Amino acid sequence: MNFLTKITGARRHNQSCLCVGLDPEPGKLPAGIGVFEFCKGIIDATYDLVCAYKPNAAFFEALRDDGCSTLKKVINTVPNNIPVILDAKRGDIGNTAKAYARSAFDELGANAVTVNPYMGFDSLEPFIEYSDKGIFVLCRTSNPGAADFQSLDCGGKPLYQVVADKVESWNRQGNLGLVVGATQPDELKAIRDAHPTLPLLIPGVGAQGGSLELSVKYGNTGDGLGIINVSRQIIYASSGPDFAAAARTAALKLRDEINRYLAE
Repeated sequence: MNFLTKITGARRHNQSCLCVGLDPEPGKLPAGIGVFEFCKGIIDATYDLVCAYKPNAAFFEALRDDGCSTLKKVINTVPNNIPVILDAKRGDIGNTAKAYARSAFDELGANAVTVNPYMGFDSLEPFIEYSDKGIFVLCRTSNPGAADFQSLDCGGKPLYQVVADKVESWNRQGNLGLVVGATQPDELKAIRDAHPTLPLLIPGVGAQGGSLELSVKYGNTGDGLGIINVSRQIIYASSGPDFAAAARTAALKLRDEINRYLAE
């Protein structure tokens, strides 16, 4: 089953465009709870409310020796009908890119990965060749410094639009999408208007201050899925032993709010 089919199925089954980001910071976890136990608790409490999970590789890599094994265990914990988007933002050339792709897909078992397009097509090609996997290319990101490069004028178009156009032209296998932050709704709208069918992974709602309403309104079309990622607002809804129950309450509220905006 390819990524788009899998996430579309999860979207319909759970009536959800919500993706929960798994960003486990040891200093923020409830007392006595390890990283794997924490992530498993979040997954067990929310799997019927989401269309995907997005573990951030950096938080697992920072665990030193057992980081990769913990990440793999977390990915394996996710129910088979829910896709996993590995947030790794990989971008390199040649054999290095091939190794990153093998790591994400063959070793860790992710269904999709985020990648950086700065080094051009050959740095993304090893990922794209996995035709059953999803590849989300950084386009207009949610961080404050994104405009330093992404908004530069490139022959009458901002660079982020050039990236979006390139990704559309490379999408011959139908497995490419874009990362577009919720913190820039006008840019999100412009990208969606120009590329109505590309899947969009939309971070930046919640702790980063992006508008949930505008993300839903501008990110989704009849043929284009907008995947709304929320991390800290859900996984750190409580710092106590009720963290999983609190995460479920937060996820349910966001899922239902997204659906209300979709209905409008």
